[in-house]
Amino acid sequence: MIYEYLIQPFTDDSLTRAVIACLAMSIGSAPLGVFMVLRRMSLAGDTLSHGIFSGVAIAFVIAGGVSFWPMTIGGILAGFAVTLLNNFVKRNTNLKEDASFAGAYMLSLSLGVLIVTTHGGDEELLHLLFGDALNISDQILHFAASMSVLSIIGLAIIYRPLIIECVDPIFMRSINGRVSLYHQIFLILVVVNLVASFQALGTLMALGLMIFPAISARLWSNNINSTIIISVIIAVISSLAGLLFAYHTKLPSGPCVVMTGGVIYFLSIFFGKNGILIKFLPHYHLAE
Repeated sequence: MIYEYLIQPFTDDSLTRAVIACLAMSIGSAPLGVFMVLRRMSLAGDTLSHGIFSGVAIAFVIAGGVSFWPMTIGGILAGFAVTLLNNFVKRNTNLKEDASFAGAYMLSLSLGVLIVTTHGGDEELLHLLFGDALNISDQILHFAASMSVLSIIGLAIIYRPLIIECVDPIFMRSINGRVSLYHQIFLILVVVNLVASFQALGTLMALGLMIFPAISARLWSNNINSTIIISVIIAVISSLAGLLFAYHTKLPSGPCVVMTGGVIYFLSIFFGKNGILIKFLPHYHLAE
């Protein structure tokens, strides 16, 4: 029973490729998710994940169907456009970053859905929204691995400035005038990871592998380094368990992976170090 459910499926090449791609995306996306949570940018990540959909939809029409490179380039360009638009609005109006991101999110998602439904069908729309991790091509696999490596290198370069900004943003601005540059590099890494995740999980599910592990890890640790490691572990477990469940049940793989992450999140709410149940356990203090 255990062999048939947990081991034998990996003899299927499609599942093996899906696992490798999701593992690569987990390593690249989960650490970024931790900093998004620490910087209160979860809504920004949601906006960017949906923001790339309009670019993907336009590329879908231009290419005449689902095509890897046109949709990848379209998604990246759309993500950058949403980022630039947000910065422009934030600097020239009295709107906060979350408000401008929310406006871009609704506009881009609605535009993308209208374009795809007008020039395609329900099958294409479902594919773009929810992905299909169990049918990953060589191009998607290589792109996911490349973006993971890029994310690790990029995050290593801006790691210390990001940590300082998370702890004391005012102090960071006083000692370094390149805060905006670090912020833009961080958003670029988020965009390319979301585009890589979209190819396997779809635009609606792409953020799940980035945010769920991060918020779950925050419930298990207060240390940033430990939180990053835990988030990667949770992302890997979510990917493996979700893909296995999708393989056996024939359900869409993207939602299965994200739902698995959601289950781990709810378990962390109750059983995590910073969870609910720990507050009701007796605490013993050292007596003199």
